[in-house]
This record gives sequence, C-alpha cells and structure tokens, in this order.
Amino acid sequence: MKYLILLSILCVSQFVSAQHDTKPTDFFTVEGKVKQTIKFTLDDATAFNSISFDSIVIYNHLVVRKSVLKKVKGVLLKDILAKSSFDTNDPKSLSEYYITCIASDGYKVVFSWNEIFNSGIGEQLFIITDVDGIKASSLSQRIAIISPSDIATGRRYVHGLSRIVVSRVESLN
Repeated sequence: MKYLILLSILCVSQFVSAQHDTKPTDFFTVEGKVKQTIKFTLDDATAFNSISFDSIVIYNHLVVRKSVLKKVKGVLLKDILAKSSFDTNDPKSLSEYYITCIASDGYKVVFSWNEIFNSGIGEQLFIITDVDGIKASSLSQRIAIISPSDIATGRRYVHGLSRIVVSRVESLN
C-alpha cells in the first residue's frame, strides 16, 4: 500500500511540474479585433519608451513571496497595443474590449481595455526587456509580461508570451 501511495505522489508531482514547462518565445502577435495584426519581437522594443523598476517581488496566489526580479526594464503594453489600433470607430465601445495574453503553454491572463488605458495598472503593465542587466533574449523565459501593481504579481506574470488576442464582449441582448 505504501508503494502505491508513493507511486501516486510521484505521478502527480510529475504532472504538476509539467504544467509549468513553458517554451521560450522570440515574438508574439497582437491579433483579433484590431485593424492590423502585428508581430512584436524584442528587437522592436527599441522603438518604444522604456520604463524601469529597481525590483519587483513576485507573489503567488496566496501572496507568498516566491522570487524577486531586480533591475527590470520594459515597454508598456498599452504603447504596443496602440500600434495595432482597436477595430472600432466608437470610443464608447472600447469599454467592451478585453485583452487576453496567452503563453506558449496555454496559460492565459485577461485585462480589460479600461485597466490598460484608463487606470494606473496600464502605467506599469509591461513587456520585460531586461532583468538584472541581462537582455530578455538571453533569459530562459524570453518574452514575458508582468503587472507589478497587482497584489499577487505571479498571477498575471506570463512567461513565454506568444499571443495577445483582442476581443469584444458579445451583446447580451
């Protein structure tokens, strides 16, 4: 019986660790309800203003400290999204848009248009370009996005960002 329990624990631990196996990405696309699909590489980041943080503490869903990113630089997601233009001519309808950031392993996080363009979150939500003086292209995760103003920062810290899909809430009528 002990061996059966041990085998079960080993199988579950292998399954859980496989969920965190994210393939590094060298670019991501912005697609969906946009006027123009764009492909963003880390080299494209030089065309945008850079922001920096001395350090960002990564907290898990239980708000337990997991790690610290030091000397972090990046470009704001809202600046990148502005290049693709949302597919609407009515500014009022922008409140119906949401942005899904998808990692190479399928992990997804969602932001509303208002979070990004109409709140303090958008002033800090960024694509990481450097950590501790090392270019993101040399990091194991490559392209990553983080929202440092979140309480549990790890929840929306997406490694291996591969796609950003812009969507509009469907009419509920």
